Amino acid sequence: MKKILTLFFIVIFTIPSLARKNFYTIIVSLDGCRWDYPEFYDTPFINYIAEKGVKSGLIPSYPSKTFPNHYTLATGLYPDHHGIIANSFVNRKDGEVFSLSNPKTKTDSKYYKGEPVWITAKKQGKKVYTYHWPGSDVKLKDGYPDVFFNYDTNHLSVSERITLASQAINSKQAPDLIMVYFEEPDHSGHEFGPQDPKTKNALRNMDGMLQELWDNVQNGPRKDSVNLIVVSDHGMTLVTPERKIECRKYLKPYWFERIEGNLPAQIYCKKQYIDSVYNALKDIPHQRVWRRNEIPAYLHYDSNKNIGDVVVSPDEGWLVYDQKVTTGGMHGYDPEYSDMHALFRAMGPDFKKTEIPHFRNVDIYDLLCHLLKISPAKNDGNLEEIKSILKN
Repeated sequence: MKKILTLFFIVIFTIPSLARKNFYTIIVSLDGCRWDYPEFYDTPFINYIAEKGVKSGLIPSYPSKTFPNHYTLATGLYPDHHGIIANSFVNRKDGEVFSLSNPKTKTDSKYYKGEPVWITAKKQGKKVYTYHWPGSDVKLKDGYPDVFFNYDTNHLSVSERITLASQAINSKQAPDLIMVYFEEPDHSGHEFGPQDPKTKNALRNMDGMLQELWDNVQNGPRKDSVNLIVVSDHGMTLVTPERKIECRKYLKPYWFERIEGNLPAQIYCKKQYIDSVYNALKDIPHQRVWRRNEIPAYLHYDSNKNIGDVVVSPDEGWLVYDQKVTTGGMHGYDPEYSDMHALFRAMGPDFKKTEIPHFRNVDIYDLLCHLLKISPAKNDGNLEEIKSILKN
């Protein structure tokens, strides 16, 4: 009888411990935060996350630009597959130019394919709050996140985003996932370069804001139930005035309809002159030139019809540009360049204390779905590649 009672109490107290607690996740993106900024800048809180949890870096998708990669983080799809192939490009169906500077095209759902995590979660009974995550203010077929703010018409300051995210996670009915986007250190990196003291100060300020957010979590009712993930979309490298490629001077104006962007440059050619454009540019130093169907497979950038007929990808630190170039920082280059790699840190009840090699940013969507305990939509990621960072 004594043995039976002992077994009874073991079972009674063991079963609840086996049930996974209802954990919550906050993911914060620091735009343009290179993976190695914490190696040469003072970032005490980011370093704290590395000590307590996962230290790694993200390999961005091509091109290593802000909007394409934030939507990749949200969908697990390469830009070639989710449709936001660059910060600006031509829609071949109607000739419209998608541009981040045009609120109409930026929030037009026809450009956004795939299923972002806030829609996947909503379908399966979870709540997601977003604070300026790129793409979250676009009305997709299943609507919006449970909370979102239009970036252009209802712009939140950094402090407001921290306050609202803190209030949400500490509220009675907290969302399962909170997604927060910050413009720094990208803004300073562009203006001053990645290794300028002003960029250092910008990153230190963001580190302090992360600390404030985490302090608010720790002073709230869910201090032991929150996973914190800090990511970035891409890195940053230095450009100088002499490192530019004026490709227009090699081309005859009647060969092409339009050139969009500089990292890469998308050249929309008249059909009969695709080879003429390619041949005129292919031997110019400090760049690689491809016809769309010849772009290397590892870039996953050859099936979307809105990609230019000829794509010019400059070497790291160079620009395809016909105007004056000022010294500063740029990104958009081949993800194989380590300067383009982005930050990844994570800690919380679902994460081990470990360090792993840099991994593809398409895996983040699957990771978020795992943490939310929901089934992911079809995507290009693979959770198996990073399962070593998880406790379960």
